Amino acid sequence: MHKPGQIFIVSAASGTGKTTLVSRLVANHSNIRVCVSHTSRAPRGAEQNGVHYHFVSASEFERLIGEGAFLEHANVYGHYYGTSIHSLNELVAQGSNVILEIDTQGAAQVRKSLPNACSIFILPPSFAVLTQRLSGRGTDSGEVIAKRLAKARDEIEQAYLFDYVVINDDLIQAETDLLHIIKAHSLQQSAQQAFIEQILANT
Repeated sequence: MHKPGQIFIVSAASGTGKTTLVSRLVANHSNIRVCVSHTSRAPRGAEQNGVHYHFVSASEFERLIGEGAFLEHANVYGHYYGTSIHSLNELVAQGSNVILEIDTQGAAQVRKSLPNACSIFILPPSFAVLTQRLSGRGTDSGEVIAKRLAKARDEIEQAYLFDYVVINDDLIQAETDLLHIIKAHSLQQSAQQAFIEQILANT
């Protein structure tokens, strides 16, 4: 029986490794998809339009805001990020388990709009490791890294508001933990209600 997919919010402080984790999960499990966000920032490195983000100008992003196109949006470090309502609805209708890989501002907006969405926060093993990861990426200036670290504590404090917390110390273990959460949430009674009703209707 075809049933709508479930929505999963995955958030973390910058540099924790959520993008790597989510990318591995999607690559290894065809029923898990990411709702590709829009952003007004320029691509980094090998990032591709439509794959990693939908890259648009700031003026185009603001036009989409005005049209009510986003489930959530935020200005992060001077750039817009947002989740398209249309894209999300399409993926859910296809029966995919959909991950919203978003920052804590966006996560708060989605929890308010979609209270049944499952929220997962990714923690670094320590603040020292987080500092090392941000410095080692080589994609940000020293000033940007300092801003990200200054904000990281506030972001990590948001973990108390999430349904689940995964520590990204070992990448394989963290990926396994994420997968277990998605599978367990998909088996909740609320997610299986249509299937229960179908069985009862045919008794």
